[in-house]
Amino acid sequence: MNRKAMQRLIVWKNAKKRLPLVIRGARQVGKTWLMQTFGREHFPSVAYVNCDNNARMRTLFEGDFDIPRLLAGLQLETGVKITPETLLIFDEAQEAPKALASLKYFNENAPEHPILASGSMLGIALHEGTSFPVGKVDFLDLRPLDFDETLEALGAAELAGLLCQPKPDWTLVKAFGGRFADHLRQYLYLGGMPEVVATFAETGDYREARTVQRRILDAYEQDFSKHAPHATVPRLRMLWQSVSAQLARENRRFVYGALRHGARAKDFELAMQWLQDCGLLHRVDCVSKPALPLTAYRTTAFKLYMGDVGLLACASGLDAATLLDGSRLFTEFKGALTEQYVAQELVAAGLTPFYWSNPDGNSEVDFVIQAKGEVIPIEVKAAENLRSKSLKTYYGKYRPAHCVRTTLSDYREEPWLINVPLYALRAYLEQLTGDALQT
Repeated sequence: MNRKAMQRLIVWKNAKKRLPLVIRGARQVGKTWLMQTFGREHFPSVAYVNCDNNARMRTLFEGDFDIPRLLAGLQLETGVKITPETLLIFDEAQEAPKALASLKYFNENAPEHPILASGSMLGIALHEGTSFPVGKVDFLDLRPLDFDETLEALGAAELAGLLCQPKPDWTLVKAFGGRFADHLRQYLYLGGMPEVVATFAETGDYREARTVQRRILDAYEQDFSKHAPHATVPRLRMLWQSVSAQLARENRRFVYGALRHGARAKDFELAMQWLQDCGLLHRVDCVSKPALPLTAYRTTAFKLYMGDVGLLACASGLDAATLLDGSRLFTEFKGALTEQYVAQELVAAGLTPFYWSNPDGNSEVDFVIQAKGEVIPIEVKAAENLRSKSLKTYYGKYRPAHCVRTTLSDYREEPWLINVPLYALRAYLEQLTGDALQT
């Protein structure tokens, strides 16, 4: 697979002032594969250490942070002679908290040694107050494959290339709109978890891909019991299992009362933070006013999205036969899958999405983003539904410089808005905002 994050790693490797790099991401998004592949392709040697269930490494880092001593121990553990040309990898680093703390001393006393650290529970570890070298490391967030990456992985690299141009040729994109739409239907079912995509690329069997998705969902729930505080586990399961049902509602705003009678926010604060910290959920807050900065206008209302649209499809019980029913896949669950896809693409583009709702609740814009000094509303429409009542209300009230509606229809510019095909949303955003959105 060709991951866009690989280019970020190359830039990091060649930086004049290179800090240790911490890769954050949920379980099974491909962190280990990315680090090891990068090491093989760009370094003479790689010293890889997995800190999970590794008592020797925990003992090594529990001592002092004398760099020669640590390098000697790592060399014994890996069997690799460590030089400044060797890439050091600390995988599942949260399982040896002192390994994370050591990054500060590597940066200060041995900056010539390139180091990558990663972990599926890094967010949890940091939230719990693990000693961390603030200002001494860089971060890279890794997520499931986006639509473009999945196109390429499934043998449609030329189609993906049309969307990855600095300025897409919309006439050419329109000519292949039918093929793009077919691939997008496929993506809404498969999602971008690397093992799922690899399985489908090898077998072409949607049932096999679904089996892998179920296994990933099961592994997530097993992590609840393994890593979360015991008293929090029932609430984690309740919250996690409710996301697909809440997104299927006409109003996708998250409602605590739907979890159990009388449930309150404070009862689930820790569970929600836990799921966000380990990358399983994205929280999209409502803003009362689309003004800069958006964070200053957030309200208590919010929506929750999963990290991967394919996992949402699996959790919702969407069967593969739906793929054969034309645009039905885009309207199943009242557009929940389509909205999840857009949220995922926005996050993958490095944006923090919000949504807007007016006080009387009769108008709502699915997403608003902050980019290049302006707030841009984005309305999501399943299939080719081009009615935009809420977006018109928003435009009439705030007169934004840009209004975006994303549907299955072709790209076109109208006097007050731009219609962007769902499959080309990321390409449009990168064209609009330039390097600010590059991953």
